[in-house]
Amino acid sequence: MIAVQNVPNPSSIPENAPEHCPGTESELAGRSDACNGCANQEICASNLPKGPDPALPFIRARMADVKRKVLVLSGKGGVGKSTFTAQLGWALAADDATQTGIMDVDICGPSIPTILGLTHEQIHSSASGWSPVYVQDNLCAMSVGFMLPSQRDAVMWRGPKKNGLISQFLKDVDWGVLDWLVIDTPPGTSDEHLSVVQYLKESGIDGAVLITTPQEVALQDVRREIDFCRKVGIRILGLVENMSGFVCPNCKTESKIFKPSSGGGKRLAEETNVEFLGSVPLDPRIGKSADYGVSFLEEFPDSPASQAYLDIIDRIKEVLGDTE
Repeated sequence: MIAVQNVPNPSSIPENAPEHCPGTESELAGRSDACNGCANQEICASNLPKGPDPALPFIRARMADVKRKVLVLSGKGGVGKSTFTAQLGWALAADDATQTGIMDVDICGPSIPTILGLTHEQIHSSASGWSPVYVQDNLCAMSVGFMLPSQRDAVMWRGPKKNGLISQFLKDVDWGVLDWLVIDTPPGTSDEHLSVVQYLKESGIDGAVLITTPQEVALQDVRREIDFCRKVGIRILGLVENMSGFVCPNCKTESKIFKPSSGGGKRLAEETNVEFLGSVPLDPRIGKSADYGVSFLEEFPDSPASQAYLDIIDRIKEVLGDTE
């Protein structure tokens, strides 16, 4: 007699899977003999729960009031992903009628509280769940950083505990009615990314924005990120190249700091058939704004970097059909 739980669901079998693949939702995912040598083996063998998760109906109910859900991804750290997430949130919330939320799932390196100027804030509970922390009336955020005794405390959690917290962020946080939920993720393709994909499987993810710098070492990691998105079925909205040049705050001239030895983000986008959303020059005031928790777009609207951010954000809206 065949054990039902070991019969793979065709929809759970990745493209180019080996013969007799047990499927990503099977208890044998990544562990059966058929998985040996498969490029997806490590991903499938992660600590994600197999089969229907009891949290999914609650997540689906909570996310029913969220119009757009967008992931911000990067292959490696230090490319400005969290900073871009914050600027995207501030730009969207510049319209008073637009309700925006930022969910920080970088569990081990939560930087969103600092970038948004919310370092000393804490999470509060109510009858409707955890309350997100508000930057302004129409911009809120949730991060593990709000749960730590101090900024110096390290988060040393294994996969299951990370997954559990992400589930809580989605089902227990009283997000209310949102036009946008922007999800800031850690570098790479690990437990946090897989958890978000799994938990939002029924609610839907509108797409992902990939962040890179011109250096080849960053582009190599973004190639893996593109492969990850395609394997798990996430729509790629486009690629953003950060730190494409240095802008002098005084004379406004731009010079190349990280020379694109292999063509940079634009060429990578062409090679991988991904839309190139634009380049953001390196303005030292971006880092200063992040340290002080203020909006770079509001503080320095005349910077070429501000205009680049706004052009990219407008294009993201166009791709999603959210232009007026």
